[in-house]
Amino acid sequence: MTLPVFDLCLKNGSVVLPDATVVTDVYVREGRIARIGGTGDAGRVIDCTGLTILPGVIDTQVHFREPGLTGAEDLATGSMAAVMGGVTAVFEMPNTKPATDRPEAVLDKLERARGRMWCDHAFYVGATTENADRCGELEMLPGTAGIKIFMGSSTGSLLVSDDAVLERVLRSGRRRVAIHAEDEARLHERLSERRAGDPSSHPVWRDEETALRATQRIVRLARRTGRRIHVLHVTTPAELEFLSGHKDVASCEVTPQHLTLAGEEAYAELGTLAQMNPPIRGRKWRDGLWYWMGQGVPDIIGSDHAPHSLEAKQRSYPETPSGMPGVQTLLPLMLDHVAHGRLSLRRVVDMTSAGPQRLFGLVRKGRIAVGYDADFSVVDLAARWTVQQEWLASRCGWSPFVGRELTGRPMGTIIRGNVVMWDNQLAPSAQGEPLLFDATDRP
Repeated sequence: MTLPVFDLCLKNGSVVLPDATVVTDVYVREGRIARIGGTGDAGRVIDCTGLTILPGVIDTQVHFREPGLTGAEDLATGSMAAVMGGVTAVFEMPNTKPATDRPEAVLDKLERARGRMWCDHAFYVGATTENADRCGELEMLPGTAGIKIFMGSSTGSLLVSDDAVLERVLRSGRRRVAIHAEDEARLHERLSERRAGDPSSHPVWRDEETALRATQRIVRLARRTGRRIHVLHVTTPAELEFLSGHKDVASCEVTPQHLTLAGEEAYAELGTLAQMNPPIRGRKWRDGLWYWMGQGVPDIIGSDHAPHSLEAKQRSYPETPSGMPGVQTLLPLMLDHVAHGRLSLRRVVDMTSAGPQRLFGLVRKGRIAVGYDADFSVVDLAARWTVQQEWLASRCGWSPFVGRELTGRPMGTIIRGNVVMWDNQLAPSAQGEPLLFDATDRP
């Protein structure tokens, strides 16, 4: 009996290749793409007629809360939410308890992830005053996505707000550094702007100037030190206009939440469920983000998945924690924006697959091409559906988008040839592995 040449064939799908979208077959062998088009025998054939096959979506900003904060999420439930939403890989953030700020903490997360994380993964190391001069060593640890700096206080204890320490961090190492850019001094100055019981005062407190000032400071330091940076969850048109003049040192991210929600409705309808850092702002800021999207300035989409328990979120503002889940709704929301003509599907692919690979030097990820990992996000662009609470896999159990009608739905998540999710059904076991990066000199 002749054994099949290939392990898997995705048949008759609209395949988004680097230069075109074509209806063809994709063949997989030993976890990698082995052939595009042509014919061949495969051990498993999946009919993708009417479906679109994207390169695996990579979410480069998630908070899965393990260790120490697992009441709302852990590595297993967060990564399950990821694959249910069509995400094949994540970069997880360091503001856990204890913080991921030393080699032992990175190793601990990698050990916790083994056999429990459903998607491929890497972990950021948090910069601190204590480890500032060791960041070049820490960013080279296996399984790390690089260094993350919190310039403004948010969930957790990591905070580097002083320019002298920021410069030390930027001078230690060479990989792109991820930045939460809010100015801590201005946050303290404006504490009185918070109104008890009124979450709509959150963006008044953490205003546009708070974000712009921090972004300008870190770009100035990046230019002084010659270090490339990546500004996370940009929320203001002013920042994007400024960053457009500094693309040689600074890339940037926007989130589906900030592209979708407007403060005028969000705080009235969702209350503290809409509270996050940097905040959901008003309609003119959201529309301004879309203007700069049209100018091509934002490089990638990240979810900033940051769950908290519903109990914690139902306290009275400002005693409520900031953050909302988002990894499972990242791709559906962006597909809905495609359906409404706000951006092209190819732009979504660039911002969720090719862009992360390009910015962070991922190995064998980010495109559908022979020799690359067989990572696919299979979607139905025409599906009209409503986000239901029962669909959510995050332990926190809620989303600001429950009840929202969307067009475009993830149908399958395939990682290194493993069909991890198909039509809302999970595989029997988690098979996520650490991501590989060019910078760490691995094969």
